[in-house]
Amino acid sequence: MGAQLRVYRQKIKSAQTTKKITRAMELIAASRIQKAQARVQASTPYARAITRAVSAVASHSNVDHLLTTEPEKVERAAVLIFSSDRGLAGAFNSNVLREAEQLSELLRNEGKDVVYYLVGRKAQGYFTFRHRPAERIWTGGTDQPLFETAKEIGETLLEAFARDASEGGVDEIHVVYNHFVSMMTQSPRVVRLLPLELVEGVEEPPVPGARIEPLYEFEPDAETVLDRLLPVYVESRIFNAMLQSAASKHAATQKAMKSASDNADTLIRDYTRLANNARQSEITQQISEIVGGADALAN
Repeated sequence: MGAQLRVYRQKIKSAQTTKKITRAMELIAASRIQKAQARVQASTPYARAITRAVSAVASHSNVDHLLTTEPEKVERAAVLIFSSDRGLAGAFNSNVLREAEQLSELLRNEGKDVVYYLVGRKAQGYFTFRHRPAERIWTGGTDQPLFETAKEIGETLLEAFARDASEGGVDEIHVVYNHFVSMMTQSPRVVRLLPLELVEGVEEPPVPGARIEPLYEFEPDAETVLDRLLPVYVESRIFNAMLQSAASKHAATQKAMKSASDNADTLIRDYTRLANNARQSEITQQISEIVGGADALAN
């Protein structure tokens, strides 16, 4: 009985130690989510504005630009996957990787070869474990994304998009990331980045009373304007996706750590009850032995 009581006490101590760690990680994630959410809110209007601008230029001009023209046949498609460098975030990484696998299967069914560009150590580990190649990998800084990283990713993707598929280029670029909906909800999202879909300019629901878009005149010409706008568009969309992914990761970590702390409280309560029962049984047994010994001496 005494050995069983020691086991319960060890488990209680272990659960208390785990609770201290998960509680500290929950507080850290809660402090970081506010800054991450503020960065998302600050970058989203610019990303929407540049998307509307590029869509307006593409829809109001008759220029067959490389980045807005649908190719006759798509041979290779690039999939950019945003994951995190660290775990302990619930289903954050598994959801985005599952969404990427579904997208890849869909693209392969359409007869397209799929190449991958990865952001985050979790995506890197997922592909390394399965011995699957990736064209380029970026790790570090997923908790606090930098615009320089987004610019580097955008330049790499644009360079691959400008090359012919027979020379190792790609005909399509898709982005898979976790979209921050709320503190409790983070949903994986797939966006086709290039060629530009004009419907992306109407990505958000129309605002009542919004002004009608005017006709445009381009100086010096529409093609030059597209050459300047589209790299900025790609960089802004990638950076916004990085910020969305970072905010989603912090929210998922906070939710997972809170759940772990609650589970630790449940374990502590259950093991405390079992330890009390074991202690009570031990006391009862000791009293019974004392009474039995006293009776034996009296007889």
